[in-house]
Amino acid sequence: MRAKNDILREVNAAIEREPGVNRHRFPVKIDYADGVAILEGEVESVSAKKLALEHAAAVRGVRGVVDRLRVAPAARKGDGAVRDSICGFLLRASELTRCALRVYVKGRLETLRTVTGESSGTIDLSVDDGVITLDGSVISLSHKRVAGVLAWWTPGCRDVVNSLDVQPPEADTDAEVVDALRLVLEMDPLIPHADQITAACHDYVVTLEGTVTAEPERRQAEMDAWALFAVDRVINRIAVRA
Repeated sequence: MRAKNDILREVNAAIEREPGVNRHRFPVKIDYADGVAILEGEVESVSAKKLALEHAAAVRGVRGVVDRLRVAPAARKGDGAVRDSICGFLLRASELTRCALRVYVKGRLETLRTVTGESSGTIDLSVDDGVITLDGSVISLSHKRVAGVLAWWTPGCRDVVNSLDVQPPEADTDAEVVDALRLVLEMDPLIPHADQITAACHDYVVTLEGTVTAEPERRQAEMDAWALFAVDRVINRIAVRA
């Protein structure tokens, strides 16, 4: 069995070497006990969060990772404001119009939308200290992924716990990830040239290619891919051409 200090040293070094994680501006506290690495603190983006967790899990001797990382929001907002924003996103999303929506407010579950006839599922939403939790069930992995990305788009969001069940169960595939990403890119108002972006996926690694006219659009497309449930890494080869 490897010594705790050796494992901690290796986890710290692996995350320190990752250019996508800025530990100087956003320190991450790392601990280790009984084969489990514990990461705690704030990071700058969902990509930094996923990269840090991936590097920690890859260290020999680490059998599991406890994720206590939160994403620093551009603007701090109270849970009520976060809840109102994510509810608005979910209610307006055309892909989710057949999903019933319920939200926890002060511990009580309130119904915001019911669905008559054919239903795409029920989403139960709660917000605690900026962490958005999605429970309930939906009919496809695309529904689950779209709801999760909308949560990450929400101003003030610090983390997303996407516990939506898919019923009936659906096998995940690279094609499903690409289909969900295409929906998200077309929904995103910050990506006016979504039709000029192509995506491929292999083992939850997404590769983006194509052209856009501005660097912010290029970065936003990458962030949308990172926000997808189960995506582990994003390779951004989108070119910027005026």
